[in-house]
Amino acid sequence: MSTLRGFVLWLDVPVEEAQHQKILQYIDVLLDHGLQPKTINCHLDSIRGFYEYLRDVEGIRIDNPVRRGYALRLSRPLPRYVRDEELGKLFRVIQNPRDRAIFMLMLRCGLRVEEVAHLSLRAMDLKRRKLIIEQGKGGKGRVVYLSNDALDALVHYLRVRCTCRAKKLFLVEKGPFSGKAISVRGIQKRLEYYAQKAGVKVSCHQLRHTMATQLLNADADLVTIQDLLGHSRIKTTQRYCKVSNLKVQRDYFKAMEEVMQRAS
Repeated sequence: MSTLRGFVLWLDVPVEEAQHQKILQYIDVLLDHGLQPKTINCHLDSIRGFYEYLRDVEGIRIDNPVRRGYALRLSRPLPRYVRDEELGKLFRVIQNPRDRAIFMLMLRCGLRVEEVAHLSLRAMDLKRRKLIIEQGKGGKGRVVYLSNDALDALVHYLRVRCTCRAKKLFLVEKGPFSGKAISVRGIQKRLEYYAQKAGVKVSCHQLRHTMATQLLNADADLVTIQDLLGHSRIKTTQRYCKVSNLKVQRDYFKAMEEVMQRAS
């Protein structure tokens, strides 16, 4: 109610006469007061709801001045990647073959946790060192490839995997659900356990971010990374450029050397 009261007190025209220009002015006022986009959007929701009440409940013939497109875009945090020393600590404590294969696929293939949980035996093509992701985000399939260490981890797991008829690749190994497909939450809990044991902060999705950052630093094409990660838009992949300072640094000094040579 305080958000609505602030708007009414600021408004210099009757409430029923407020036009959309007034809303834009009010957004500027809130920005000048240092409010964050999320808070401003809450103000706009309250004002929009107030005008809907006047129209739908009170029966006042009035246009809602708060248009849907006025919500401010919320800034998305940059993806955090896991540094090499932290990765070393993490994988030193992962001795279980299944778990090592799971997290190695996230790190080397950039798989989402849901994609790992849904992997089936038929998705593997070990001779060609590739996996077919059939249930990617948005229902889009794609092909990813296996690095040497990811292939070794996967082969090691397959040697000790139970011989049951389960179609899913990664299975629960103990308890009443033994032999059933491991769940997304089950995978997340395993990483939480290992992260705590290793004394590092890492999530499943950060392993995926790390793969993208490492490829970019190794001068892989953005379009290639986009295809491997299954991003529908190149803009999503470009966000990794902002955390990949190593490539920027290398490109800068290389270009600057050429500039200085031409100037001499």
